[in-house]
Amino acid sequence: MPLSEQEQRLLEEMERSLYNNDSDFVTTMGSRRGRPSYTMVVVGILGALVGVAVVVAGVAFRQPLVGVAGFVILLAGALFAIAPPRRRRSLLGPAPVPPHSSTGQGPRAKPNRGSMMDRLNERWDRRQGGDER
Repeated sequence: MPLSEQEQRLLEEMERSLYNNDSDFVTTMGSRRGRPSYTMVVVGILGALVGVAVVVAGVAFRQPLVGVAGFVILLAGALFAIAPPRRRRSLLGPAPVPPHSSTGQGPRAKPNRGSMMDRLNERWDRRQGGDER
């Protein structure tokens, strides 16, 4: 079912607001993955192969716990190989904070005007003719 004209305008307005107010979020989400670290990919693949070998050994020796441990190793290796570099850094320690973050510091910090939903609710109330706030 297609959106009505009013819903399309509201969606476009919300998108514009998101791009204007949350530029850090948009930049982060726009570049989904950083440059791949081939060493980490190789280490992850090797870990996954070790996990497969442990699963096969667990099945061969009829040891369910060894098989489960092998599956966990396999899964961890695969996740390590495909995880974006930012994610891996955050697992190793706190991520560095950029000098001009959205905490209100820096020369380009915008004043906090409330959340996007609050502003949308205020606009809705004004359009309906009664400002209840």
